[in-house]
Amino acid sequence: MKEKKLFIKDKKKLRILIAPLDWGLGHATRCIPIINELIQLGCEVVIVADNQPFFLLKKEFPNLVFLRCKGYEIEYSQQKTGFFTKMFLQVPKLFFAIRNEKKWLQKIAKGHYIDAVISDNRFGMYCKNIPSIFITHQLFINTGNSFVDFFVQKINNFFIKKYSNCWVPDFKENGFAGKLSHPRKISSKVIYMGPLSRFEALRDVANIYDLLVSISGPEPQRTIFENMILSELQNYPGKVLMVRGLPGEKKELNTPNDSIKIVNHLSSEELNRAFEQSKMVICRSGYTTIMDLVKLKKKAIFVPTPGQTEQEYLAKHLFEKKYFYSIEQKKFSLSIALKNNAGFSPQDFNTPLNDYKKVIAGFVATLKYSM
Repeated sequence: MKEKKLFIKDKKKLRILIAPLDWGLGHATRCIPIINELIQLGCEVVIVADNQPFFLLKKEFPNLVFLRCKGYEIEYSQQKTGFFTKMFLQVPKLFFAIRNEKKWLQKIAKGHYIDAVISDNRFGMYCKNIPSIFITHQLFINTGNSFVDFFVQKINNFFIKKYSNCWVPDFKENGFAGKLSHPRKISSKVIYMGPLSRFEALRDVANIYDLLVSISGPEPQRTIFENMILSELQNYPGKVLMVRGLPGEKKELNTPNDSIKIVNHLSSEELNRAFEQSKMVICRSGYTTIMDLVKLKKKAIFVPTPGQTEQEYLAKHLFEKKYFYSIEQKKFSLSIALKNNAGFSPQDFNTPLNDYKKVIAGFVATLKYSM
């Protein structure tokens, strides 16, 4: 893989490399507030990404330096029953990708004068002699099988220990991710940074859409969900905005229904406004999306990706807290979901969501001290 030529470093600025996982768009989007904060603190940010996260972040930060390192390219099963088998067969490919990204980073870190690395769930993005941060909300990985949980947990902990610290985007107590971010044993390297959201509450924004449908996640489930939603919307009388979650796609998807507007992608600013302009959101129960919805106190209906135990757990956990209504994809009915959604709302949550800024500022301060 060819890399860009070495570029000159401003010795007065810290150069920090950020590498989000290419498993859906959530890892990339929750890096946006981190990148913005680092820029505000006077750091040079180098973004390492691949596939859709590359295109998304390139549109958000066109003036930053980007490097490409092949992602994990995990594929999902079309059926929930085949999810575990499909994932198990990709384990060798996953470890091969981790080994390759580690070798890649060792070369890049030296040649590009990197002062620190922040990896969002990329297990091989750490350097022995450079401060390296691992971001995850899954200190406990729930596979649905206790025997498998034990071994997966061992692997997860093995890689987390390679990093200087592990930042968890959740509260230390009463977190949104439940047991995923609060296992029985917590490493001393763990720092709870509070939820991350790229959105801000907007004033005086009128409702334009009855529904905002946000499609996201790996294929083929992204397309399966998209087709299901389009079929359900045929007889829906309200106004709808559908965001397909395809930042690199140029071909537009059209529908004869004038009340349905479909776009491939929206920038963070545009999506922020679209959320505020919508009475209700239908989306996956990805953790990044959850943090965005809580920040805006926006009502939503979750449809977890079939077989993705993390999303299924989060949807159930927040359903029990009465924050968000959720329904399985195979049982999804728009009319039933809208009817049963009454009584679910994140409106009562009033805790500030900017704690992450203090954690980032503290990290940058330690780097400057060692310059």
